[in-house]
Amino acid sequence: MGFLTEHCTLRVLTRDILASCKPFVCGNADLDDYFCNDATLYQEQLLGKTYCYTLDEDSSVIVCAFTLSNDSVRVDHLPGSRKKKVNSSIPYAKRLRRYPAVLIGRLGVNVDFADKGVGSELMDILKLWFILPDNKAACRFLAVDSYNQPRTIHYYQKNGFEFLFSTEEQEAENAAIDLPLTTRYMYFDLIDVVN
Repeated sequence: MGFLTEHCTLRVLTRDILASCKPFVCGNADLDDYFCNDATLYQEQLLGKTYCYTLDEDSSVIVCAFTLSNDSVRVDHLPGSRKKKVNSSIPYAKRLRRYPAVLIGRLGVNVDFADKGVGSELMDILKLWFILPDNKAACRFLAVDSYNQPRTIHYYQKNGFEFLFSTEEQEAENAAIDLPLTTRYMYFDLIDVVN
């Protein structure tokens, strides 16, 4: 067990919760603005569902928040070696052009709880959500467009995520965007948790 499971309650982030809570500050202005102003709008348009953990001893404190939506990991446009890497743990007869994934659209930890293992505990919880028997849809991968910053990249790598493209140049070419990249697409194979 951990801090989130023992001292916090999982809730869907709604306008009412935002109104009753202290402002959520994770130290990234873009994320802070998203969670405080845009998350509910995305939810209303069925573009993402945002959850938060609030502190049990003071439910006005949001410890962390995250947005999830559907995605897929496309392998049909990957360079040969990357395609082989993604496909390597999938039986040949079951290989597809794309695989079901859940996108972690946004994720932030309150600055008061940063560097205390909350982010890694949250990632462990998310990994379990999509492999448990009561999961409503199949999902092979977790995916994220990580901010292309050393601290953020390190967090995802520490939690088992890998780059879908081995270089920024490959990713930029595939996505038809200019360098430098502001985000990097990363994935985690949930079969690693199952096994």
